[in-house]
Amino acid sequence: MATIRDVANRAKVSTATVSAVVNDSAYVSPELRARVLAAISELDYTPSLAARNLKRGRSQLIALVVADLANPFFARLVWAAEAAVAAWGYSLVLFNSDEKPENERRILSRIKMLSCDGIILVPVDVAATQPMRDTEGEPIPTVLFGRTVDGQKADTITIDNVSAARQVTNYLMDLGHTRIGTITGPLHLTTGRGRLDGMLEAMRARGLEPAPGHVRSGEFREDTAYSVARELLTLPERPTALYVANGVMALGVMRALADLGMKCPDDISIASTDTIPGIGGLRPRLTRTEHPVIDMTNEALRLLVERINRGLSTDARNVVFQPSLVVGESCAPARAR
Repeated sequence: MATIRDVANRAKVSTATVSAVVNDSAYVSPELRARVLAAISELDYTPSLAARNLKRGRSQLIALVVADLANPFFARLVWAAEAAVAAWGYSLVLFNSDEKPENERRILSRIKMLSCDGIILVPVDVAATQPMRDTEGEPIPTVLFGRTVDGQKADTITIDNVSAARQVTNYLMDLGHTRIGTITGPLHLTTGRGRLDGMLEAMRARGLEPAPGHVRSGEFREDTAYSVARELLTLPERPTALYVANGVMALGVMRALADLGMKCPDDISIASTDTIPGIGGLRPRLTRTEHPVIDMTNEALRLLVERINRGLSTDARNVVFQPSLVVGESCAPARAR
């Protein structure tokens, strides 16, 4: 395999001149440039990407830290991010915190050692998301995805969680439901808290409140939602409609319904926030709000690359995407029951 020294010898120039041509880092006369390019072609020389990045002070790596890789929503985020980083000339390094703060802290330390140029982080812990710095003490450009953190000055890409829950809850109330329950996510996360707030705001605007015991946490996990749904569905005064705060938990709820021999929407109406691949195959088709995951991912990469190239001097930016309501067949008028 040819080296930079072989190219320099063939072109009868210094290695510095070859480097200047390869990296376009200094003026080289047309005559010398032509000789270097000819030597590169003749020797089939491939510049070392690692060496070029070291010279530039860049690794060309972007770290993506998701909260739960078993959640198909985050799997879709990874798929979109791989395509997006390639378009910007970067490579993706993937980490999964599994919603555990201790994992997140370990991962962020690892990212420092890898000298990643930037981070897209789905945060799970407030303490671990203080401004990230590399091994030299320099700030690492970071974009928070899907969740915000109080006091964090990083750029953020989020969905309007309050609006998502409000849309679903209003739809259920328009169908005549007044006894609406919910399975929430963890309330220390902005996604879980925002979706519960949106539901409560919508109900209170019509003079309603959830009944005692009708607000339960499913931890954004399918199995937890399954267990909680079985409890809710066997209450003497169960809800007539259920708002489920994410798509993974909705799968658990639908599984609980089937195991209890109940039918949706005959026995209870179900609606959720966010979608996951394959959920459109459920019968009945689930009424839900959907997130523009690909658009959100592309915008996150755009903000991050801009930070990498231009520095961190500007104020943090928060881009909020609006969810859209998709009406399926999982909800029926309350009077039909």
